[in-house]
Amino acid sequence: MRQSGQNPGPKVVGLTGLGLSSPDIACLVSLTPDCFRSRNIVSKLHYYLPLLGSFHNFLRLLKRSPRLLSWDLNKVVKPNVVFLRECGLGDCDIAKLCIHAPRMLSTNPERVRAMVACVEGIGVPRGSGMFRQALCAVTFQSEEKIAAKMEYLKTTFRWSDAEVSMAVRKYPGVLRKSKESLKHRSEFFFSEVGLEPAYIAYRPALLSYSMEGRNRPRYYVIKFLKANGLLDQYRDYYSIVMLSEKVFVEKFICPHKEAAPHLAEDYATTCKGEVPTNFRFT
Repeated sequence: MRQSGQNPGPKVVGLTGLGLSSPDIACLVSLTPDCFRSRNIVSKLHYYLPLLGSFHNFLRLLKRSPRLLSWDLNKVVKPNVVFLRECGLGDCDIAKLCIHAPRMLSTNPERVRAMVACVEGIGVPRGSGMFRQALCAVTFQSEEKIAAKMEYLKTTFRWSDAEVSMAVRKYPGVLRKSKESLKHRSEFFFSEVGLEPAYIAYRPALLSYSMEGRNRPRYYVIKFLKANGLLDQYRDYYSIVMLSEKVFVEKFICPHKEAAPHLAEDYATTCKGEVPTNFRFT
């Protein structure tokens, strides 16, 4: 294998020594044809592979950032990793964070420190369970933009300052939701399900689930069962949404095969974004 008149032989041997197979190396070359121009390719992979946990994760990051092998390890990448570790993130968390937001590795270390300060500013401390998710949420968003999104959340979900702060701390990913998506959810939760603002603020994970694939279909099933006398006790909406798909079907679909033979089909149809006749209650 030759590129640009250079002999990559020693580099291939070095990569093989890191555990890469011939197909792995071929995949690396296909993604970055000029990778063997990098004098430090072996030493860089020697650093990245343990950090990211696997060659597969390295490829995921490389696909997101084709210039990965040109990043300065000593001046940029390593200082950022050291700082993230100081913030309480393990290498597994750092890998997940950087595959999602590659610039967390490649940006100026001072900018990374500013993002951490922003996370702390919205009430998520270093070392907390939500810290990585919060860092993902604020990545390269200005403080002004984050403040504007929090104000929009307050207005849209009728939350107090305390409630919006609590919701963001519990589910930082809400800061990445589009205004259209948030408005759509608020209308559904308030107008159709009849939830109270505080109920959502204490359970902001509701905002993370797909409207078409989970929230709306499950609500329609429960409403159908109640309307037809097939649900013998009150079921909390949040507890229903949180169930795995398998458990939901076992608890709320399968027991009603005889009384509601089309329920499973109607539910599947609704999950595709359609509303079958049997689920229309007007």
